[in-house]
Amino acid sequence: MKLPFHKTASAILVLLMLAVIIPIGFAMEQTGHPGTDVPVWELKWEQAEVPDAITAAAVTEWVKVKAHGDIPQAAEGDSAVWIRFPLPELPEQSAVLIDKISGNHIKAYIHNDLIYDSQGEGNAAGTRVLIPLPASPAGAKLYLWSSGGGNGPGIEGGIHLGSYDKLLASYVKQDLMDLILGAALIFMATVLLVCSLFLKRELFTGGFLLVLVILSFGVLVVAYSPFLPLITSGAGKEAELFFDLALFTLLPVFTFYFEKVFGPGFKNSISWFRRFQVGYSLLCLGLFGLNRMLSYSIEDVYRFITTDMLGILMILQFIFLLCMSLVYAYRGNTDAVIFFTGFSVFAVLGTVELVLYYTSDHSYHLYWWKWGIVVFVISLIVILGRRFSESHEQVVEYSRELEKFNIDLQHSEKMEIISELAASVAHEVRNPLQVTRGFLQILGERSGDKEKEYLKMAVMELDRASHIITDFLTFAKPGVENVDVLSVSEELKHVAGILVPLANLQGGAIELKIQTDLEVLGSSSKFKQAFINIIKNSIEALGEKGMITITAWKSGNQIIINIKDNGEGMKVSELARLGEPYYSNKTKGTGLGLMVTFRIIEAMKGSIEFESQAGEGTEVVVKLPSAGIK
Repeated sequence: MKLPFHKTASAILVLLMLAVIIPIGFAMEQTGHPGTDVPVWELKWEQAEVPDAITAAAVTEWVKVKAHGDIPQAAEGDSAVWIRFPLPELPEQSAVLIDKISGNHIKAYIHNDLIYDSQGEGNAAGTRVLIPLPASPAGAKLYLWSSGGGNGPGIEGGIHLGSYDKLLASYVKQDLMDLILGAALIFMATVLLVCSLFLKRELFTGGFLLVLVILSFGVLVVAYSPFLPLITSGAGKEAELFFDLALFTLLPVFTFYFEKVFGPGFKNSISWFRRFQVGYSLLCLGLFGLNRMLSYSIEDVYRFITTDMLGILMILQFIFLLCMSLVYAYRGNTDAVIFFTGFSVFAVLGTVELVLYYTSDHSYHLYWWKWGIVVFVISLIVILGRRFSESHEQVVEYSRELEKFNIDLQHSEKMEIISELAASVAHEVRNPLQVTRGFLQILGERSGDKEKEYLKMAVMELDRASHIITDFLTFAKPGVENVDVLSVSEELKHVAGILVPLANLQGGAIELKIQTDLEVLGSSSKFKQAFINIIKNSIEALGEKGMITITAWKSGNQIIINIKDNGEGMKVSELARLGEPYYSNKTKGTGLGLMVTFRIIEAMKGSIEFESQAGEGTEVVVKLPSAGIK
């Protein structure tokens, strides 16, 4: 099926966006740092709550650690770590960039002079830190102190020395995109929320759930960004707070949105999984509040349940919903195909990164999941847009059906009026006409030639009036009183035999292509009358070398009779009025012939359709139930 232009253009635009996102993300991830990398540094664990750089420098028990290498395990009771390395001779406006350092409180010293203090706003899960350095002679050592953190303080990744401006540019280039992307998602969620307020109740729930999903994704991206502490003061704990709350909200809401779109699943499996996630999120929220009330004294338990266990639950959720969307997609659900495409990108990236995160003992920095979010959010918006479009199409279809119903109702009222008028007047008028005709014939026998000509014209007009009254009676009582099994082939051959001479006079011909053994239930006279009216109209529309083709065949439980001519055809406006009382294209026509035909076909439980184009002829399709169908 060929898509409309605007849908094709939208699909191409989305593909182009995805084609741009992937190389941009890859380029940002692979961008190196300007300056010099520190290949090795020294590390020493301690239990001190207050840093003392002079005392730490006097201690000789330091362990060498390679960049991107494993961190030595801390002894029981150790809650802080010292890290030191020598600095080259540094000019003014230099800095050190640390890829990832864990700890709630981070400080930096040179010659026991404090040059950096996170003021307790470090991230226990690890964050990137840019520390400005003063000018110093070669050989001076930089001492870093870090304390707290659920996974133990320390440095993961690399340490880079160089110009502050260049390191800052690199820092911004890699991490500012997180804030932009997260802010864009939050803005998108806000716009959707405002728009959702104007939706109907049945659409509001799905729209509001999508708002929560996108909003949670946006908060996760912003709160996880290492760039956030650089531009905010005192935002470390708040960032963790919002990250955890967004994560606890996202998981059940995400499954709830899936359930709203695709249903409860096999044996309510999706509903059950959603209820379990709601319960687990409430448990995490309770632990979150308790941990803050107890001044983070149960941080290890809290992190185990809300990080380790929740991570496993996220992987299971990804796999479960991915399989369910694949099942629905296999069944032909278009929304499921879109959901599966977007979610599979996000789920694969998210699952791989979670596996790398846990197998690397939390040293892997999650990066690609945010680009998976972009792809997935686009698919969710496409699904929501499709649902709005379907709702609009339903409204349009309902309006069309309502308009058709009103037209049919008006037509039915007209038919009812004509029927009542015909039934009440026809019999009363016919008898006086017959009496009048008889007296005119008697007068004609006794009159002269001139009078006979006038009386003959009067009798012809009376006969014409009688014929119109007969049509009225047929219209008023179209039902077939004597129902017989009719051979369509025999009946149409008889009709054609009657009308062939008339067709020849018009310079045309009639061709029959009728299958044998076609039978319908009805009255032979009414059947003939209906098709005589149709074929006669075709004959009168013929020009030179005109041809009327009558075809009949069986399709399922229906007999289809097709009458096609190459006459003058009709305009759309004329076609729409066929069957109306007193509407006719012929000079002396009354419109009752086709009106009677419609009623006869209707009485035989059939249907009739006209297709025509001016100058190209007319095609009539009559469908009647087969004799074996009641």
